[in-house]
Amino acid sequence: MSAIDLNSDLGESFGVYRLGDDAAVLASVSSANIACGFHGGDPPGIRATCRAAVAAGVAIGAHPGYRDLAGFGRRFIDVEPNELTDETIYQIGALQALARSVGGDVRYVKPHGGLYNAIAVHEGQARAVARAVLEVDDRLPLMVLPGSVAERVARESGLRAVPEAFADRGYLPDGTLVKRGAPGALLGEDAAVAQALRLARGEPLTARGGSALHLEAESICLHGDHPEAVRLARRIRAELEAAGVEIRSFV
Repeated sequence: MSAIDLNSDLGESFGVYRLGDDAAVLASVSSANIACGFHGGDPPGIRATCRAAVAAGVAIGAHPGYRDLAGFGRRFIDVEPNELTDETIYQIGALQALARSVGGDVRYVKPHGGLYNAIAVHEGQARAVARAVLEVDDRLPLMVLPGSVAERVARESGLRAVPEAFADRGYLPDGTLVKRGAPGALLGEDAAVAQALRLARGEPLTARGGSALHLEAESICLHGDHPEAVRLARRIRAELEAAGVEIRSFV
């Protein structure tokens, strides 16, 4: 039986603004990328999501982003590298404290949104994020886009790089994601399930324009704020297991 990790971005509700159903999604995934307060999430909600992850036996990952609540962390910000290192350390540390308070621990780091996309191509920001992880705990893996600058920098820095692919997002021929808001950026439920199966089997995806795209991934992500996140998570897990794929965390 082959195996793959299934992760989701969670803990992103803020005050009266509610995003997704974290507890329901946690029933289907093996790893949770939990917001750290800069792009989304507040202390009560983050702590509650950590508690639910511990109860579900799901690995907790830090999901740091740009300081951008208004843009949900999805906009590029040209942060000075030393400042970005400091802000990433701050976010990881906050999540470590909240996770430990409910009997859990942070086991990996996956940058969010605009920062995730930036470090795929931006050498300075990739090195700033890698440095932050190294200075917090060099045993923490860094989850990144396959073939990206971040993947190379992480490995050069001595970090374990964990390549991931997205079940619910469209891809460009170069392996980057279709920009949100553009046609084909967010896949419907059936297409996302089919894409997850292809990823788990090591089969090529169809990029925008029709070309074949080969991605090697240790983890498959589905977004907790997807309109059908709960049902999608259940369907993906069920379809993968029916195909003989075990769902388990990479840490």
